[in-house]
Amino acid sequence: MEETLQISDHFIKNNTNFTELITALKNGFSTQDILVPQRHHHDFPNPETGADSTLLLMPAWHSGKEAGVKIATVSPENERYGLPAIQAIYVLLNAVTGAMKATMHAKSLTAKRTAATSALASSFLSKNDASSLLMIGTGALSANLIQAHATVRPMKNVFVWGRNDQKAKALCDTLKDEIFDCQVVNTIEEKIGEVDIISSATLSKTPLVLGKHLKPGQHIDLVGAYKNDMREADDAVISRASVFVDTFGGLHESGDISVPMENGILTKEGIRGDLYSLCSGTRKGRTDEKEITVFKSVGHALEDLVAASYYYNKFKNE
Repeated sequence: MEETLQISDHFIKNNTNFTELITALKNGFSTQDILVPQRHHHDFPNPETGADSTLLLMPAWHSGKEAGVKIATVSPENERYGLPAIQAIYVLLNAVTGAMKATMHAKSLTAKRTAATSALASSFLSKNDASSLLMIGTGALSANLIQAHATVRPMKNVFVWGRNDQKAKALCDTLKDEIFDCQVVNTIEEKIGEVDIISSATLSKTPLVLGKHLKPGQHIDLVGAYKNDMREADDAVISRASVFVDTFGGLHESGDISVPMENGILTKEGIRGDLYSLCSGTRKGRTDEKEITVFKSVGHALEDLVAASYYYNKFKNE
């Protein structure tokens, strides 16, 4: 019987090549062979913190090859315990026998695959010469998002805003050896109208990216706001932009999409495409230099399965 491997966060952190991972994800979204049922999304009370936690179960399978499921929790108040908001584990299975091939702590797997997915979308939606980025948020995803975006675009200047200046400075310090310059900004407004790409990864209840500040040609990458009562962009952003999503299956989950749909600002038919259509070439991404594009990511189990397979093969071949 094949041994079940245990792949650590440390291994994932230190063995990620974003170019390879982005290519793997593009290949995954280009095929119809990976099947993904609707994920389970359950909110449950957390009396100790006063804010609900969320349990996510995300299965996917590539028939005849691999299957897997991610079990994840999101607890927005985990900062008070010195823990990331997202806690997760991934189980990778042999799709023929059902045997466990590997388990892996999925904190870094989730961060890496999410960042790579945003960069994959950016490769279709941002301008080819995009060289500046505003990162809104300083959580575990932020450094990965910056590095992934810089993989697909010639990044020169990165600006970081967060509610905690020390965290923003620490984030820039971790990126001091990158080829781009990273600076902390005191307000979102001072740079939002200047940069080529805006990436936001927060749990904000109120919009941080406002349409009145945008300029033609920008790309907005919305990664946070995973619940209906959270929003990172206001209705003006959605009404000004061509909107794309990672998958049509999660439209009801995030306030960034569900609220504009409830308000009549956006319809399902008005969403220009998802990663399946972009990667397969059935839908075009950016159409001109002045177009404002939005990519809303809610996470997709295909991304987890592709990433888990990527790290499994890396681990086996090291």
